[in-house]
Order: sequence, then structure tokens, then C-alpha cells
Amino acid sequence: MSAQQDLFAGLDCDLQIALRAQLRDLWTHTSTALEGNSLTLGDTAFVLAEGLTVAGKPLKDHYEVVGHARAIELIYDWVKRATPFVEADLFQLHRAVQTEIIFDIYSPIGAWKNEPNGTYYLDQNNRQAWREYARPEQVPVLMADWLILLNRFCAVDLEMEAALSAYTRLHLGLTRIHPFFDGNGRMARLVANLPVIHSGLPPIVVARERRREYIGLLSAYDSSHGQPQTGKPLLEEGPELKALQKFFADNWWQTLELVENARQVQRDRDQHRMGGGL
Repeated sequence: MSAQQDLFAGLDCDLQIALRAQLRDLWTHTSTALEGNSLTLGDTAFVLAEGLTVAGKPLKDHYEVVGHARAIELIYDWVKRATPFVEADLFQLHRAVQTEIIFDIYSPIGAWKNEPNGTYYLDQNNRQAWREYARPEQVPVLMADWLILLNRFCAVDLEMEAALSAYTRLHLGLTRIHPFFDGNGRMARLVANLPVIHSGLPPIVVARERRREYIGLLSAYDSSHGQPQTGKPLLEEGPELKALQKFFADNWWQTLELVENARQVQRDRDQHRMGGGL
């Protein structure tokens, strides 16, 4: 990745540190809050900056935000690499995300699921429906194809619209497969950002307040296209995919604003220096 594609390039050291922390805190808070974590954005920033706990909040929630922040550092490290991503990388990231140590062969950490999984949701007619994810025996093949897609997107620098498209497809693809027994949402919101950050853009995050809409859009796609199967396209173009991409675009402003604010401070500093100010 060249300096032109570095998200933090051109910023003074203190601004780089501050922006990196802001993005980490917001990304961690939004992603864990979508899964029911009770820590606020302020709580999350405090825990990650000070290494202390917040009174009255579950210890599990603290572990989740620390694990997610650690996973973000892996993502930033991976952006710099030249070698293709493989399943061992995803297993490493999953171990960072899944901070609860569960000694259960049916709930493997850092490995593909070995039991079927699915979830109930409300369909467009407001009726309960069952959403079945990919079968365990098909996961290795499906994820091999997904990794090809990831590496293809990360091989080039993308403009904003192309980066948004890449994020949408990687995010939806992983959540449709649901390759892990748990942590799939957090994993999708992490790894789908690899081509985004690689292209010098801030991560796309999903606001907790839009959780119901988010889940509804993912379910709407599966309702129309069914369970993913090997030998068939993982994703198909259509109105459901376009609606999801628009949703992610609408949520992107949160991190784009943080970056623009930091760059504005830098522009003000540079102008002051050029004017001979102290």
C-alpha cells in the first residue's frame, strides 16, 4: 500500500494517534452494540484507553470490546501485507473476536462450525420465518470462493463506490455462509473493511440504532435467494443487494466525518505554518 492509500497519511503524529483511536472506538462500539453489548461509546473509549472496567457493566462486555479492538489492529496490519489471505487468517481473527473460552467441540473457536445454524426473522409479511445458513460440510468450499473474492478486491486500489460495493458483497457473502458457530456479524464487519482501508478509506460501520433495518435487509436477501450452495453463485445482483449497499452508504458518514475533521485540523495547522505562525 503506497502512502497515497494510507488512511492516516499527511496527518501530524498526534492527529494520527487520535484518529486511529476514534475509529477504533466507534468501530468497536457499533459492532459489539449490534450484538447486544451494553457499553456505550464513552464506556468503550474509557475501557480501551485506560484498561479499566466500568462499574455495573458485565465483564463479558469488557472482554468483547477489548477483543474487537485487538482484531482491528490485525486488520490494520493485514492491509500492509502483499500475500493473499487464507483461512488461517480468518481463524486468527475469530480467536481475537471470540474472547470467551468455550471448551466445546460443537462451538469451535478459530475453526469452521461443525453444526448447522440458522435464525428466526420476520419476513416482508411480518411473519416469522427461518433463515438457514450454509451447511457445515459446504463451508470450506464456500469460504474458499469467498477468499478469492476478498483477495481480488484487495489486489487493487478502489474508488469510493467500488470500495462500497466490495464491502457490501464481502459482508453479505460471509453472513450468508455464517461459517463460525458465533461471531459471524463482527467478523463480517471487520474483514469486509479490508479492501476499504486498503484503498485509503475509513471503515464502514453500522449504527446500533439501525440494527433492525440492518437485520431486515440481510434477511430479505436470504428470503429471496435461499440457502447458499456450493456450485452456485454466492451472490446475485438485484434490488435486495442494491438496498443493502445503499444502507451501508448511509452509515458510512460516521467515519468519513471523523477523517474529514482530522484533515481539517491538519489543513488549519499547515496554513498557520505557511503563514509564519508559531
